[in-house]
Amino acid sequence: MDAILYFLSWIIQLYSWALIIYILLSWFPNARESSFGQFLARICEPYLEPFRRIIPPLGMIDISPIVAILVLRFATSGLSQVFRWIG
Repeated sequence: MDAILYFLSWIIQLYSWALIIYILLSWFPNARESSFGQFLARICEPYLEPFRRIIPPLGMIDISPIVAILVLRFATSGLSQVFRWIG
């Protein structure tokens, strides 16, 4: 059971880093149009879209990615609690 928890936590951590890199690409001109930027868009946008619909931007600042990353952190904590309860 610990191996499954470790693997899921690792996947969530990796995805969190992908989100952070995708967000940082918006600071550089044409970075999201690169092949790497398009790859990150394909894996990050489906997750970010529901948060963007719920949370409006504050002026020119979009805080929905921060909330999305926090949800991933809470999911990791929740998984840890569930696996402790099971095992």
